[in-house]
Amino acid sequence: MPKIILASESPRRSELLRCIGIDFIKHPASVDEEFYSHENPEEVVKRLASNKAENVADQYSKGIVVAADTVVVLGRKILGKPADENEAHAMLSMLSGKKHQVITGVCVKDIGKNIKIVEAELTNVYFRTLEEEEIWYYIKTGEPMDKAGAYGIQGLGALLVEKIEGCYFNVVGLPLNRLNKMFKVLGLNILGGEGFGGV
Repeated sequence: MPKIILASESPRRSELLRCIGIDFIKHPASVDEEFYSHENPEEVVKRLASNKAENVADQYSKGIVVAADTVVVLGRKILGKPADENEAHAMLSMLSGKKHQVITGVCVKDIGKNIKIVEAELTNVYFRTLEEEEIWYYIKTGEPMDKAGAYGIQGLGALLVEKIEGCYFNVVGLPLNRLNKMFKVLGLNILGGEGFGGV
């Protein structure tokens, strides 16, 4: 079984990999996460995921690197992680009562074979209309501060969401079904067979 290297410090992504039975080591990438005005959101997350994978892959001779980058998109505006509580409030106020998209770029790189796959997943998320005191209470819990769009659907942020269309795990930060398909391209089968091993 190849060594799986998660190029992320996100506890949510770590937990999702553990949920599907993958043993991995954690090696957060160190890259500039700047957005460029000429890029659309899908291009942004694919570029950043690819850069993260390459940054970590350069430090190993073999293994499979998994990297991801997630943004929240409202209209044409990309919402990353809030810099402070006021920015978190602004983001949540903008999302209140509206539909937005969560887009995650995923990069899987086989270091030894020098094969890289980069894809993106999109999920539509619908927020209910939020009351001002709810927004501030949620911010004071600290949950929004390290998350794109200033909310986490797997925590208290679930209470802000009316419904979603698409992959739930994408909103958490790692679209597992798409990741599985990407692994299969590299000859790895989580549910048995080659690579990860059968039952």
